[in-house]
Amino acid sequence: MTAGRQATYWLVALAVLIALLWLLSSVLLPFVAGMAVAYFLDPAADKLEDRGLSRGLATTIVVVLFFILMVLAGLLLVPILHSQFSGFFERLPGYIAALRETALPFVIELGAKIGIDIHATAGDAVKDLAADAVGFGFSLLRQAWSGGLALFNILSLLVITPVVAFYLLRDFDHMIAALDEWLPRQYAVTVRKVLADIDEVMAGFIRGQGTVCLILASFYALSLTLSGLEFGLIIGLFSGLVSFVPFVGALLGLILSMLTALTQFLPNGEFGLIAIVAGVFVVGQVMEGYVLTPRLLGDRIGLHPVWVMFALLAGGALFGFVGVLIAVPAAAALGVMVRFALNHYLGSRLYLGRDEPPDSGAAT
Repeated sequence: MTAGRQATYWLVALAVLIALLWLLSSVLLPFVAGMAVAYFLDPAADKLEDRGLSRGLATTIVVVLFFILMVLAGLLLVPILHSQFSGFFERLPGYIAALRETALPFVIELGAKIGIDIHATAGDAVKDLAADAVGFGFSLLRQAWSGGLALFNILSLLVITPVVAFYLLRDFDHMIAALDEWLPRQYAVTVRKVLADIDEVMAGFIRGQGTVCLILASFYALSLTLSGLEFGLIIGLFSGLVSFVPFVGALLGLILSMLTALTQFLPNGEFGLIAIVAGVFVVGQVMEGYVLTPRLLGDRIGLHPVWVMFALLAGGALFGFVGVLIAVPAAAALGVMVRFALNHYLGSRLYLGRDEPPDSGAAT
């Protein structure tokens, strides 16, 4: 088989795979979650296996302990989070109304100084903003319930995800060995190198970025709660868990926290507490940028923040909630293949315009 026919074959196979993912996106959530859990727990299972345990026993211990911790965390946190989540949306109109009463006079005064009369329309605008914000919040809840958190999907996550994680974790090495046997022999070495680079990137995101998000979620939730901020627990957890999107998690958390802090503390003149709430996010960003990310990720992902945000939007548009989960790992894997193709292009006749091999300064 010629190289051209092989390339056509693999491109057709890739197109079929993408089509199947798109058609089955509504039922992929527990399987994607199971794969992520297996990938995250693989180093722990490897360490137990190195200590003399069989792969099956090591897998059983790791998976059981992980899901016991998840269940305990759910039993402890879900009632609190449900209460805070419901209370936050119930009080959101009051927060916006209180913010209007405290901040609107300053806005009107500022507008008068620059010659703009906004007194007549500002109140109605804020009322419309409050109504739109509440409507948008409940719309998000309805979409989440119908798109990814319906009862069937919750049950499938609880039942299917542990099973998928167990079998993938137990049989991962055998699956890799089988896939290696299927590789075209003449390209096997090259494909192994590319897959090893993809594995490094995947490990950097799933294990490294996942750990960063969990640490930030714990830090924000604990710090905001200790500062006395209402709904600090849910705002902090949300801010940390959404931190896999560069800047977006911290920005949304800061906006929600400051909205709550201004309405809670400003009427009493507690400016110090407002500053503490803002300082929590400053410390969190410094900790993420200078401590957590360099130590846990380094340069292993190799994705520009703009490309990450584009990947998330594209994944969500194509595959819904599942697309958001797989967007960044897929983009990182695609980035590895693009860099591989670019390196070969820079060393090829198409780029050099001659048959001689590139000099030592050219990419290979």
